[in-house]
Amino acid sequence: MANRSASFQGRDHFPAGFRILQGKQEFITYTDHSSVRLWASNTANHYDTHAHSAVEVIMPSEGTSVYQLTDETYSVKPGQILFVPSGCPHALTEGGDTSRYLLLFEPAPLLALQDMADISLMLQKPIYLRDDTEDRQTVHRYLMELVDCYKQQQPMWNTQCYSYILQCYALMGRSFLHTTTPAAAQSHWRIDPEIMNSAMTFINEHYMEDISLEDAAAFVGFSKWYFSRTFKEFFGRPFSELLLYTRVNEAANLLMQTDDPVLDVAKRAGFQSIATFNRVFREAKNCTPTQFRSIYGKQIHNPIQSDL
Repeated sequence: MANRSASFQGRDHFPAGFRILQGKQEFITYTDHSSVRLWASNTANHYDTHAHSAVEVIMPSEGTSVYQLTDETYSVKPGQILFVPSGCPHALTEGGDTSRYLLLFEPAPLLALQDMADISLMLQKPIYLRDDTEDRQTVHRYLMELVDCYKQQQPMWNTQCYSYILQCYALMGRSFLHTTTPAAAQSHWRIDPEIMNSAMTFINEHYMEDISLEDAAAFVGFSKWYFSRTFKEFFGRPFSELLLYTRVNEAANLLMQTDDPVLDVAKRAGFQSIATFNRVFREAKNCTPTQFRSIYGKQIHNPIQSDL
């Protein structure tokens, strides 16, 4: 059973909530009908290494927020922004002179958009906006508009918050696509990005069916062997892994947004076996589908007030 832990030490200036920790896996709770959480703090904090399904965004206004990720340390200063990707283990330390906003949001609504597949390599890594560029200024403006929206809690505020998040990713994604060629494409120039992206589109449109590597290879007109190698080189992950990733995220979205039985959710997400679904979902989210729904699906009707 997960333990409830109020481990943020600064005062939460926004609606109540709490963290649920199971080992080093953290489950974020949200207010009703939302999947966005925002904290403001101006006190010293330290959070041991943990991971969660939410994307985490830090925006210091004073002092420095130090993030320790698996293989790199980020000292985020006022005006800078760090996006920590979903599932990435990280620790955070802040001194007593630090003032910041910390944003957490579930990425499933973003991943449902087809062209997000074009920036899948960007989404898997931290995004550190530290240079005083026009893009950084624009992203900061979008996020501050999100802060105002979150404070006001007007009808449809959750959707409005996601609209600002989408604008951030659209801007960063365009910059990424204009300036970065996938490493696979650099070393294998004959790989056509349009063909590989059409393979990702095939996954997004048919993940709920019993599709296979052979089906995707036939769709783009490649042999099974060549498609398997090329797909992994281009996206950095094998076809089977990205297919499961798509199915698990669709299942998570259904568990949050519907009351459908878990068996129906598994089928709608493309799993042919409930046993396989339970195993794969637990491996990806570190909890069962039922536990995930109990945390995220109905939200918290009587949230525990804590200093987050």
